[in-house]
Amino acid sequence: MKKVYIIILLFTALSVNAQNKHSAFKAGEWLRFRIHYGIFNASYATLQVKNDKVNNKSVYHVIGKGRTTGLARVFFKVDDVYESYFDKDNGKPYKFVRQVSEGSYTLNLDVEFDHKNKKAVLNDHKKNRKLDFKIEDNIQDLISAFYYVRNNYDADQLVKGETITLNLLYDDDGIFKFKLKYLGKETLKTKYGKVECHKFRPYVESGRVFKEQESLSLWVSNDENKIPIRIKADLAVGSIKADLDGYAGLKHQFKIIMD
Repeated sequence: MKKVYIIILLFTALSVNAQNKHSAFKAGEWLRFRIHYGIFNASYATLQVKNDKVNNKSVYHVIGKGRTTGLARVFFKVDDVYESYFDKDNGKPYKFVRQVSEGSYTLNLDVEFDHKNKKAVLNDHKKNRKLDFKIEDNIQDLISAFYYVRNNYDADQLVKGETITLNLLYDDDGIFKFKLKYLGKETLKTKYGKVECHKFRPYVESGRVFKEQESLSLWVSNDENKIPIRIKADLAVGSIKADLDGYAGLKHQFKIIMD
């Protein structure tokens, strides 16, 4: 389940163009995902976009939460919170917050990005330490990354097999390259009806969140919102799947295929 949370937080999807003439989202957008293992509901994850300010500058403030429910919570309690404050115009992150509680594992850190001096400071509150990292202009955190991609890539312009690469910083392991391979279009049946999607295959370094050989897929709505519709991880035994279960405040019409 932890892996699915990470992927949801990495991709609210792909949209528009590199000139950012249009925005795929707005303040007030809210998404909920139902995560299940086989026939059993395991947990829910939400993403919410708000207006905020950092050093008197207007920014987007996105809050992502993941929580186990029902019987799953009895066996493995999860309460995760991820937050990102990023620029409304260019998508650059200013601050990232990560608070994780998963069984006996806990994490409490934040990252402050200083783009002028090309550095980032990670504050690990649990271990009471600070780490400095050199950054480039294209740096993103775990949450700002997918909102940046939504406003800077047009999935219709991607060629099947093409790969998108992002530089991410969200923990003390430092900066790494996250890769996303485009697999083409596919239509999914959802609780809302049939939705045409763009399909992607995420890849990261072995030993990080995922192993490259794992079979993991992401489906993104083929409309101007570019929101995740389904995420599926095929495991050695069974599979974990996350489906869009609720939404509000979308900037554009959610396109559903009517039979």
